[in-house]
Amino acid sequence: MSIVNVSHVSHSFGGRQILEDVSFRLLNGEHVGLIGANGEGKSTFLNILTGKLIPEEGSVEWCNRITVGYLDQHTVLQKGKTIMDTLRDAFSHLFDLEKEMMELYEKMCDCTEDEMNRYMEEVGEIQDILEHSGFYIIDTKINEVAQGLGLMDIGLDKDVTMLSGGQRSKVLLCKLLLENPMILILDEPTNYLDENHIQWLENFLSNYENAFILVSHDIPFLNHVVNIIYHVENCVLTRYVGDYNYFLEQHEIKKKQLEAAYRKQQKEIEDLEDFIARNKARVATRNMAHSRQKKLDKMEIITKPKEKIKPEFHFETSRTTGRVVFDTKDLVIGYQEPLSKPMNLTFERNKKIAIKGVNGLGKTTLLKTLLGIIPSVSGNVEVDPFAEIGFFEQEEVASGESALDYFWNQYPSYTNGEVRAALAKCGLTTDHIESGMCVLSGGEQAKVRLCVIMNRPCNVLVLDEPTNHLDVDAKEELKRAVKEYKQSVLLVSHDPDFYEDIVDEVWNLEEWTTKIL
Repeated sequence: MSIVNVSHVSHSFGGRQILEDVSFRLLNGEHVGLIGANGEGKSTFLNILTGKLIPEEGSVEWCNRITVGYLDQHTVLQKGKTIMDTLRDAFSHLFDLEKEMMELYEKMCDCTEDEMNRYMEEVGEIQDILEHSGFYIIDTKINEVAQGLGLMDIGLDKDVTMLSGGQRSKVLLCKLLLENPMILILDEPTNYLDENHIQWLENFLSNYENAFILVSHDIPFLNHVVNIIYHVENCVLTRYVGDYNYFLEQHEIKKKQLEAAYRKQQKEIEDLEDFIARNKARVATRNMAHSRQKKLDKMEIITKPKEKIKPEFHFETSRTTGRVVFDTKDLVIGYQEPLSKPMNLTFERNKKIAIKGVNGLGKTTLLKTLLGIIPSVSGNVEVDPFAEIGFFEQEEVASGESALDYFWNQYPSYTNGEVRAALAKCGLTTDHIESGMCVLSGGEQAKVRLCVIMNRPCNVLVLDEPTNHLDVDAKEELKRAVKEYKQSVLLVSHDPDFYEDIVDEVWNLEEWTTKIL
């Protein structure tokens, strides 16, 4: 049974065509992976699907009484609530039923016999719903999912306004899974999750009985949980039955077939035009030339396959540092309370080191303490005086200024052409470059911020989850660029496929944490 039907949808943004004559269907129980390069329109399509955007053309039809849960990259939490309050909101409809049941009990104190019978019948129905829905074990359910996604480490009594962006994303994902909608729509759910929590989510989605639509650039994760692929490219949405690896095979075959058909048709057009040009003026062959012209006019022209713009990343180097870049003496990181035991870490010149560990241990806090952005709880950090650091932050609030102005503000001496050339080299089109940072996708924003770092000579790269939001090509290109960088690299990543064959050493923050794991 088809749960949702999208018919001939087209949509543009700022004069740029995003989707054109797109159709889509979701069947009961399908696990769909929605894939495509950064900026191809995946989030736009999801917003149209969920009614947040009205398409310029086409229609979206849902089955009756379908419940949909949508986790996107920009969902916000209500201020003043604890994590537990927020997660309990997933069962608000059940709490409303309980309230209604208690009101019925109050009415029973003063009512007629007929009213009593009616109230008892209503209470019985509500009680059945509550028991069937697991209302009396809600806290157990919450603790189970919260544990799986690492929220118990943060503390369920913590105010949501005190959370980092990654922690907020985990709370929203946890709430969505607890709601157990008939359809889950997840936009990059593995961002901000560490390896253990990705594994938990992978198992959860693999066994999920209902349908879901998943946007992700995490290929191993996609391969384990989806059975249908929808690929967005050049404004077109194409369906493939199978996992991501099968899609790659079929897409490559389709691409080669299209290229062959294009070349064959171009040769045919060339031959027809040549025949027409040579014979249209001669009386004896004029009719044949006219016939060829008719054939040419009726021909459905095959469009030449567009070459996808691939980013080229290269980090500029500067003069070398001393032998030791960072040296810590009994360093304890944290905010109001310590997150670590005393750490004595030495980061030597030209080493590449990855920092790993479950979320909440302070990986980002460690980076910012080493860089002097936040103070340590105790101990000290010595930084080489010649260190010139390029720091990629995991989170940055997107502004309304264009990508061009964002970059230009960092390099005011550049000409307009130089700014555009630098951004284009990172895989951004003119439309991206002239768009506000706040309307770019997460991956496009990341490319702009990486471009800023790449154009500043540095001898130390500090990268905090740099692959979040990046598409497959950009992630591979970043991996190559970091691998070829000849100076020091310190990175935080939850993606071992990205860092394992790049780094010389891995620091596991779990060895120094004060938390019980």
